[in-house]
Order: sequence, then structure tokens, then C-alpha cells
Amino acid sequence: MRKPVILVALVTAVLMAPMSVQAKDYTVEREHTSVKFRVRHLFTKVEGQFKMFEGKIQFDVNKPADTKVSGSIDVSTIDTNVAERDKHLRSKDFFDVEVYPTITFESTSVSSVDSKANTAKLNGKLTMRGVTKDIVLDVAFHGEGADPWGNKKAGFTASTKINRKDYGLNWNEALETGGVLVGDEIEIQIDAEANVM
Repeated sequence: MRKPVILVALVTAVLMAPMSVQAKDYTVEREHTSVKFRVRHLFTKVEGQFKMFEGKIQFDVNKPADTKVSGSIDVSTIDTNVAERDKHLRSKDFFDVEVYPTITFESTSVSSVDSKANTAKLNGKLTMRGVTKDIVLDVAFHGEGADPWGNKKAGFTASTKINRKDYGLNWNEALETGGVLVGDEIEIQIDAEANVM
């Protein structure tokens, strides 16, 4: 008689135990996400974006340090609102898209987690034009909920700055007044809406 009693007790304990929260998988939704960059041109800054990209996020709001992110960008979809400039950016002077068609990112770790603000530093490897470098993204989680059609969505942002010359994007033109046409520092800003899988 003791075995059934013990078995019932074990089953009851398992059923009544609090379920552990596991990391969720998210896929970036292209229609409501932007991947933008800014760089100095002469005396102001020019903004551009990439129109085709993919991204996957594994995230648990209770364990943000375990976050994993991967993504890729189709470099040929670069758009700075000037067709001739975009053509030049696709050429060997810059991205050389025929040889290096994608930019990729793979996270390696998370640091500086602020659980109250839902922010952190996402460390990872960025590969561009055949060169891989360690970078740090300032990231934030903006919440999760259902859209008007009942689809589960979540919001994330990420930003960083890189030196384009670290990736072999060295082209420039000297100015008569001194200095160069294009700045070296690139500001990157990602605003992502993701589907909860």
C-alpha cells in the first residue's frame, strides 16, 4: 500500500511545483524593424539603412545574461536614398557585395545587466567584408504583448559605434580645405519588432 501512496505524492508534488520559466525564441519581423547607420559626410551626417535582413533572439526576461542573438544582413539592399551613392557603396571601394554579400553578427556573452531598466551590453562578433571583430551593443528590451490580431510581439533595440576602417572600408577623398570626405566612425541603430515563437 505504501508504493501507490508514494507515487501519488510524487505526482502531486510535480504537478503543484511552480513551472520554470524558459527562454523564448523570437524572430525579427522585417516589416516593423529598421537597421540603420549614420556616418559623417563633409560637415553633416548621412543616414542609410539595409532593407533585407534576418535575426533570431533567445531571451528570458528573468535570465537576461543567457540571451543569445544571431543575425545577417543582405548588403546589396543598402539604401541611402541616392542611387549612385548606393551603387558606389556596393562596389569594391566599400562593401564589395559580389565577394562579401552578407554582414553577420553572433553574440558571445552579456554584461552590465540592469534588470530594472531592462538594458544590458551584448557582446559579440561582427563579420563584414570578410573581417570579424568583437563589438559591444547597447541593448534594451521594451516589453512583450499581443497586437490587435492576437499575435505575440516583443520589442528590442540595439546600438553601437564601429570604425569602418577596421573592416577594410578605407575609401575616402581629401578635401581642399583639409580633412576627408567621409568619416571613419559609423553609428548603428537597430529597432526590432520580433515575433514570439
